[in-house]
Amino acid sequence: MPGEQRVGISATASYLPPDWVSAAQLEDWSGIPEEVFIKRFGLDGKHVARDGEHVSNMAAEAGRRLLEESGTDPASIDAVVYFGSTWKDYQVWQVAPKISDELGCTRAFALELDYVSCGSVVALRVAKALAASDKELDRILLVGASRESHLIDYLDAGSRFAFNFGDGAVAALVERRAEASSLLATSMKTDGSLSHHVKVPAGGSVLPASHETVDKGQHMLRVEDTAAMKLRLDRVSLGNFLEVCHDSARRSEVSLDEIDWVLPIHLKQSMHSALLAALGVGEDRAVYLRDTGHMSGVDNILALDRLSRSGRLAQGDLVLMVAAGTGYTWGATLVRWGGAA
Repeated sequence: MPGEQRVGISATASYLPPDWVSAAQLEDWSGIPEEVFIKRFGLDGKHVARDGEHVSNMAAEAGRRLLEESGTDPASIDAVVYFGSTWKDYQVWQVAPKISDELGCTRAFALELDYVSCGSVVALRVAKALAASDKELDRILLVGASRESHLIDYLDAGSRFAFNFGDGAVAALVERRAEASSLLATSMKTDGSLSHHVKVPAGGSVLPASHETVDKGQHMLRVEDTAAMKLRLDRVSLGNFLEVCHDSARRSEVSLDEIDWVLPIHLKQSMHSALLAALGVGEDRAVYLRDTGHMSGVDNILALDRLSRSGRLAQGDLVLMVAAGTGYTWGATLVRWGGAA
């Protein structure tokens, strides 16, 4: 109804490291032909963090850009929520408080979420719930970053699915106000039988760091039983994507036929096209991150930031964000842009 206070996104921003690696260079690193990266991975190249660029300072830079561009006083932020990569500056360490301090968000409490590639979807769901449950939380700053490209061993064929991993950061401001875009419903589904496949084997309590784990390269991202994971994912991924999309629409009391834009995480070209086809949405109504690759939880909000800055996103447009994170959790959330009913 007119004047109703909504919980929605009022601003976004992003940061991408200046260094960019082309598909041709990835061929040199991995032995996989450039054409395969472009046509099958859907990757022209990706940004790679420099030495000294960590998730803390990349996320803080995205947050700083958002605050400056939107004219938001850092002291007016009630909560800073980090939702990016779990590979942070240090192990067993919270990055959200550092980001909050760097940005001067002196009134904010810090919150950390751990949902890897589902990060954007989960963060928006949590921010909406926080604002709805506590009327004193008017401004929630979401920040996320990834530098997981540095965990990739390009000589390990079993890690091939992660060769599109890139680095970058985003921020989104969630507010309770009439003119904000409306955060609608989120749906999530987890298949825990896939929980053991993707991990950095060493450094945790099961396999503490040692000279042996370093010598064996066990501090890089590895896939346990690649063939089994691929077989399982090929059978369930598209169906699970569609299930959460339909459920998000049902909970939002809209039809997927009304969708104006689809913003998925970066997927291989065949899965990206299959998802859009199943949703009945043309390739021209989606944002495909061919120049960045996949950046853990960053993708969806980066796609939204690019879309809004392009001028193609109109007030009242219905935007569907779709994600999946190792573990394995699929998620979808809907946003009504610009506060239109």
